[in-house]
Parts: sequence; structure tokens; C-alpha cells
Amino acid sequence: METIAAVATAPGRGGIGIVRLSGAKALEIALLITQRDSVDNRFAHYAKFTDKQGLVIDDGLVIGFTGPQSFTGEDCVELQGHGGPVVIGLLLQRCLELGARHANPGEFSERAFLNGRIDLIQAEAIADLIAADSTTAARQAQASISGVFSTSINQIMRDITGLRVFVEAALDFPEEEIDFISEGNVDQQVDLILEHLARLIRQAKEGAILQGGATLVLAGKPNVGKSSLLNALSGEDIAIVTDIAGTTRDVLKQTVVICGVPFELIDTAGLRTSNDPVEIEGVRRAEAAISQADILLEVIDDSSKDVSNSALTSGIKVINKIDLTDRPPGPIDGGKAVAVSVHTGEGIDALKQLILETLGITEQTENRFSARERHLRALREGHTSLAEAKQRFLATRAGELLAEDLKKTHDILGAITGKLTSDDLLGEIFSSFCIGK
Repeated sequence: METIAAVATAPGRGGIGIVRLSGAKALEIALLITQRDSVDNRFAHYAKFTDKQGLVIDDGLVIGFTGPQSFTGEDCVELQGHGGPVVIGLLLQRCLELGARHANPGEFSERAFLNGRIDLIQAEAIADLIAADSTTAARQAQASISGVFSTSINQIMRDITGLRVFVEAALDFPEEEIDFISEGNVDQQVDLILEHLARLIRQAKEGAILQGGATLVLAGKPNVGKSSLLNALSGEDIAIVTDIAGTTRDVLKQTVVICGVPFELIDTAGLRTSNDPVEIEGVRRAEAAISQADILLEVIDDSSKDVSNSALTSGIKVINKIDLTDRPPGPIDGGKAVAVSVHTGEGIDALKQLILETLGITEQTENRFSARERHLRALREGHTSLAEAKQRFLATRAGELLAEDLKKTHDILGAITGKLTSDDLLGEIFSSFCIGK
């Protein structure tokens, strides 16, 4: 493979800038730039970095990583100098002059995947770690990098493989009087795999929400306290708050972290009939936002007789202004609503907890991992495929069909870790990475 090079540190000025090389000529290029005779494996050498005239570009550290025990599985080198964009640019240019090619986005991680150093879940988790918006998301991504998610997937695939082997063996001995498939408790084994898949789907769904966030929309009639609640949940005075109905006329968006979960918090115009064309458009946008919400918070004024909006049939009801009615704060109506006072802050913690419960987020932190929508789709598809396989087998007792269905499920799950993955999918995944990663 060609030797690739890229700046591995963030754009702009900083204390340190790093140029990374990977490939057969990585060590050779590093020796020419540093004018050294050798670079010890995993040892930091002080060196001067020179251009083609022998003039010093910068000085810093050169660290070599001999393949296959490197991130990419190839010979790798890091040239660590001062973090000015000009000097790092000159250093990268020198690497390119000596035969390296500028790396594509995510190409270092892609090579690590292709060389068997990481699987596809771990590769994606690297990007998720870099993009993490919260401590929880970062910890989840690190868990996936360490193999928590991959281990679960691989165990299910081993269970399916074992079942496939048994079924195929049974088919190879049709002359035997014993019903191998029945004697082998195939039904029960399939059920166990389905249970494992269902549990992993729940974990992956939670991981996807914690990693990518969720949309939280505040809706309700004018002057019920939506904007005040937005400010309370975000911890900032984002929205203008007045006693005048119709103050909020547009959709306001703010990214916030609630109990470790990132949310896109959306405040909408008050839902009411109006002749004002601006307010009419605000209501239209509010209705559009409501239709896309992961969670809808219908804010209701507890001091008003008109307590609900019949147009809103789902979500969490937030009974606000209980400081005016002396209603006790906390969950009500069997946990489908919560009484709060945005003015005093009472009940806000209970609301946050109800939001998490509605999303299916538990307080358990063990075995949490980052997941993406494609992982969730594949897990659900695999569960559906296996469930259908079981029903088909119960109806027909046809081992040949069961063997084929098991292979199909195995292939679906294999795409998650990258054991069976199209080049198009790989291109889509790694193109979202940083250049130097």
C-alpha cells in the first residue's frame, strides 16, 4: 500500500502539531527528514526536521511504530513539532515530496480495519469519541473501542454458527432414525439467541440516543411557560420571556445536556388560532417540529382553567406554575405527567428523570457502549430474520430452510462488525472521519 501522510492535530495554532505517516516508506521518510540513521520502535527521539536543502523546518520528537503492532498494522511514524499551521504545513509538504500521499479522510482508521487491528464498530467508535458532546458519550465510545459492543455481537454470531453446524450435520445424516434437530433442542437455542438479540437491541438503542442525542420539543398554548422551561432546562436565558401572549413566534433551538444525555431542545410558538401572518407561520413551524420530536413536552398552565390542548395527544404533560396553585411537585397521573414550577425550580429534577425514563435510559452505566442507527437497524433486521426463521421451522420442520435462514441472520449481523461489508458502506463510514484519523 502507498505511504500516506496527514496532519493529525486540529487546525489552527497550538503548543504541539503532529504529522502522521503510515505505510512501507514511513520510516524511510522519517529518517530522511530527521537525518537520523535509525528510529527505535515506540521510542521518542529528539530530532531536527529538515527540508530538501537541509535547512531546519522545526525541531521536536520523532516516534516510530513498527508494524504489525501499530494502530494501522503498518509501519507508522509521528513527527511532533510546534503547533503553528505554517511549520506543520511545511513538514507535511516535505513528507509528500519524499513519496508519501496525502491521506483521505479516515484512511488511517480504514487501514487499521482492513489490516485486522480493529473491527468496524471500533472504527466508528473512534469517530464517535472525537465527536462526543458529553462525558457519557465519550465513555460510551471508549467502551466500544475497547470491544464491549463487538464482544456481544461476536458471541451471538458464534451461537448462530454453532447452531448452523448442528443443523447442517443433521441434514448430512438423513438416514438416521433419530430426529437430530428435535433432540438438539433447536427451538430453545433459537429462543436464547433471540433473547440475547433483544437485550442487545435495547442496549444499542440507549447507546445511539446517548451518543447522537434526541430531539425534545416544548409545545403548548401561549403564555404557559414554554420559554421559561427552555431556559430552566438549558441553564441559560436563551428565550425571551414576557407576559405577552405570542412572544415566541419562531422555533428556537438549543443543544443541552440533561443528565449526561445530549438533547436538541426546541421551543415553539404558542398553539392558538391567530390572524397574524407571522404568528400563523410560527404555529405551522411548531406543528412541523412536534411531528419530528423524539419526546414532546406539552406545557400546561396549572393556574388556568383551560388546562390542555386537545391537538396534542402524546408526550409528557408538564403542569407548570404550581407555585400559584399549591399543587405538590413531582410525577402525577401514573407517571405520565409531572408538576413543576419553573419559577421556583420545584419538580424540574423529576421532569428530567421522566424524560430519561420515556427514552428508555436507565441509570445503569455498566456495559454501556456507543451505537449508531445502522447498528440498530441491522440488529432489528437480524432479530426479525431469526424470529421469522423460527416460525417457518415450527410450521414446516424443514431443516434446509432453517439452515438458510440462519445463514441469512449470520450475514446481517456480520455487516455490523465489518466481517461482511460492502465497499460502498466502508466509503460512507470513513469519509466522515478527520483527515488525520
